[in-house]
Amino acid sequence: MPRALSGLLLTCCLLMPAAAFGQGAPPADAPPPRATPRGPYPVTVESYPTLATHTAYHPTDLAAFGPSKRLPIVSWGNGACVRNGSAFAEFLTQIASHGYLAIAIGAKNPPPGTGAALPPTEARPIDDHMLLDGVDWATRQNADRSSPFYGKIDVSKVAVMGQSCGGLQAIAVSPDPRVTTSVIMNSGVLPATGPVRGATLSNATKDTLAKLHAPIAYVIGGPTDIAYPNAEDDFSRITAVPVFKANLNVGHGGTYRQPGGGWFGEVAVRWLDWKLKGSADAARWFTGSDCRLCTEPAWSVQKKGMK
Repeated sequence: MPRALSGLLLTCCLLMPAAAFGQGAPPADAPPPRATPRGPYPVTVESYPTLATHTAYHPTDLAAFGPSKRLPIVSWGNGACVRNGSAFAEFLTQIASHGYLAIAIGAKNPPPGTGAALPPTEARPIDDHMLLDGVDWATRQNADRSSPFYGKIDVSKVAVMGQSCGGLQAIAVSPDPRVTTSVIMNSGVLPATGPVRGATLSNATKDTLAKLHAPIAYVIGGPTDIAYPNAEDDFSRITAVPVFKANLNVGHGGTYRQPGGGWFGEVAVRWLDWKLKGSADAARWFTGSDCRLCTEPAWSVQKKGMK
């Protein structure tokens, strides 16, 4: 596919309304849906008054957490860059159920009109900073004696993640020194030149990739994923940090709305358990020539700068 056309189509997908980008028909030969079991913690989903522009997903019983077991932070950007904290509820609930504080851009019940994609004009506001706004909020809550999160958040463990346009947002803020790891899903930086660029969506550019300082993972929907060529190009450019890329033949819509987030939910939690909790069992999904995903026929894996 010509690069200009790829950029044009990707931009269209990045700007699709929430109801469309996550529910596109998968390829005819996609692997069957996979129900991924929930983690051990029931989850609360809430837009708190102190961060009404976002939605927090976290274990309901915060008494189970404290100095010896804290909640790592996962800051999430939605597909189409929508400000709708419920757009990926199934997937983010899965993450939170494993002992994370996941914070999505957008209110839990956004006002009518704010959940749809904004027009691709130069005047369109760029929301990259909202990923870091979530991290800032979690840091304040951890230090606030009046907060139910006081002393329960691990502010030294931060993941930035996103799907499609949200993946661009995650790349844009990945140079922030607080970021421990980045997970880019169904996304990749748009070309710097051509009739359609990413400048109206995010501040992420190919130059941003040279500023990465922490491990990064790409989870892509295979060759039919409109973001596939952009992710492939990103992978070829990243040299300074470990990078892992896994493709599953499901297209741009991923598996976020399958029970527990399906295949994507399973892999995302394992990566986070490895990078944010130091789980040796989770590491085996990604490390070694016989890594769990390396030997799973449904996945196609490449990696650089890591075993």
